[in-house]
Amino acid sequence: MALETPKVNYTGKVREITLGSGEKAITIGGETAYPFYTFEGKMPHKPRIALEVLDDAPEDWPAALTAVYGDVLSDPVKWAKKCVELGADAICLRLASIDPNSKNASAEDAVGTVKKVAEAISLPLIVWGCGSAAKDAEVLRKIAETIENKPLILGPVVDTNYKTIGAGAIGFGHTVVASTPIDVNLAKQLNILLEQLGVPEGKILVDPTTGALGYGLEYTYSVMERDRMAALTQGDDKLAYPILNMIGAEVWKVKEAKISAEDAPNMGNPEKRGILMEAATAMLCLMAGSDLLVLRHPESMKLLREVIDELVA
Repeated sequence: MALETPKVNYTGKVREITLGSGEKAITIGGETAYPFYTFEGKMPHKPRIALEVLDDAPEDWPAALTAVYGDVLSDPVKWAKKCVELGADAICLRLASIDPNSKNASAEDAVGTVKKVAEAISLPLIVWGCGSAAKDAEVLRKIAETIENKPLILGPVVDTNYKTIGAGAIGFGHTVVASTPIDVNLAKQLNILLEQLGVPEGKILVDPTTGALGYGLEYTYSVMERDRMAALTQGDDKLAYPILNMIGAEVWKVKEAKISAEDAPNMGNPEKRGILMEAATAMLCLMAGSDLLVLRHPESMKLLREVIDELVA
């Protein structure tokens, strides 16, 4: 008697979304089964990796990162080009300078930087705000209206600024990243609001908010898992969007990734420690259903690529 492996009956499908344009455009999503369960369904597009660029030189990055980017940290255009050379699938430009609690740079300044970076690279470009809902609404709307020749991915879009940013994205063909604080119901609600506003289904990504390894990652994993279960086994199309995870920014700010060998002699090599923390966090997000990972260290990217290639082989 032959043994038949039991299989889950999936009724839903994650939407396919294309980011960028031209030869370097990438398509993510399209899964009809749980992550890497290719024996039960299809995973037509493997997860992709973006590297993060800041528009203002960071002052608190550990040596593990500055050793890689030290010669370009003060120039986002050169930095983005270096990330292209390192093999990123996309670039995430974080607008750190617009933070009202920092330099509070103007929307015009941000537009100028985004224009230069967009013109310098052909990869898909994610433009990420500072986390202030009001300032992000002002700046990202201006960017959406100004950058017309390159489709951008704009985020984070939250429940208090989705109308402003969403309207700009609709008018000029950009994609938005719906960001909610680790809650599947809030994620669904924001997706519905964006749909009702008129944002096309093929122009929405979901950011569930990512906790670093040891700093809330289990909550992120649980929400992502529930998101995928609802989308695939319950046919909930309001949750059937590709997922983006902002890994690097969360991992490299925690003390375990930043503390030096002198201050923590028993914790091993600080560079390897940080890289492995970033890679482990990203790996768990992949297992929960991530389609697009935003990392900082190229060695983490290499490790993840090896794992992804092996899992989809």
